[in-house]
Amino acid sequence: MTEPLPVVRLKNAWNSSHPWIFQRLVEKPAQRPKPGSIVDVVGVDNVFIGRGFYNGHSRIALRMLENDPDIVVDADWFVRKIGVAVQLRREILKLDETSNAWRVFHSEGDGISGLVVDRYDDLLVVGFFSAGAWRHREWIFNALRSHFPGCRFHSFADEHVQKQESFDYKDTLGTEPATITEYGIRFRADPAGAHKTGFFADQRENREWLSRQCEGKRVLDLCCNTGGFAVYAAARGASEVVGIDIDAAVIEIAKENAYLNRVKPRFVQADIFPWLRDAAASGERFDVVILDPAKMTRDREQVITALKKYLDMNKLALATVKPGGLFATFSCTGLVSEDQFLDMLRRAAFYAGRTVQVLKVAGAGPDHPWLAQVQESRYLKAVFCRVLD
Repeated sequence: MTEPLPVVRLKNAWNSSHPWIFQRLVEKPAQRPKPGSIVDVVGVDNVFIGRGFYNGHSRIALRMLENDPDIVVDADWFVRKIGVAVQLRREILKLDETSNAWRVFHSEGDGISGLVVDRYDDLLVVGFFSAGAWRHREWIFNALRSHFPGCRFHSFADEHVQKQESFDYKDTLGTEPATITEYGIRFRADPAGAHKTGFFADQRENREWLSRQCEGKRVLDLCCNTGGFAVYAAARGASEVVGIDIDAAVIEIAKENAYLNRVKPRFVQADIFPWLRDAAASGERFDVVILDPAKMTRDREQVITALKKYLDMNKLALATVKPGGLFATFSCTGLVSEDQFLDMLRRAAFYAGRTVQVLKVAGAGPDHPWLAQVQESRYLKAVFCRVLD
């Protein structure tokens, strides 16, 4: 017979379908469970509400997992939940026909708050973004093994997450890179190197769509990271490709990715702000310009500052687009909404003196699903434009 779960009571009535319940709404239990423990949650009337991860140290006190009192959240539950996510990718989205690299599990979008898993061939990269996912990591690893027999693991937890969620975890060390293929183009995914997940699988469809517009074109890839857009463009027949990034480590990986595909983009280690100013001053113009910067902030108080940075870099990037050329701009800052990002683009075009025609607004690939009631899981904004004059 299983031990009864600790019970956590809410202070106020709760009728939301959002899986997060914040600390101010939760009574502190007399005997406090360890961060990430699975608990039963009851309302002010002591009626069962659901089952979830509890963390008395986090702003998000409860991350709900189940609302059926007859369903036990145990090791088998994790096998089933992860199995549903894998079925979506393999049987419905049929991603194996496109790539051997895709997001296996996308946190709230797939039903376990704080768990992110990416697949790179035989390598599974597991990110813990909640104490609950971290505390139940052995169940998670075992569940993943049942769906990916013979897989390797690399796991990590960002420092800011460990601090917010009150747990300590050291990243896997010495993980060997994997070589992946998407739409016939090869990349090295190195989670122990410059980027913890190894490669940005979320941009797969965006890379493919944009690369089909690059044949015979001069292409500039700003904040190129490990060369995703640049390598795609070169492989699809661009006449010239230049990739810019400030990080020397990712530039080296980008060069290796180019070599894997027998293409020769020119990669430059530089801060994009002075580089763009110099390019504009010397009259450099490109047929296709891509701007895909890193996340600007995780702090709601810094959203305005982040939007100002986006404005400055988009304004400078627009100055390097030939009349009639394409401009692709991205934001992976989840706290910046699509409306805010599009308004920033409008202002950037105004200050740059360019007329921008929006062709397409997109986001992450379908292996990054999000629930309608949990917009927080939707983070990537992708805007593809034509610069008319």
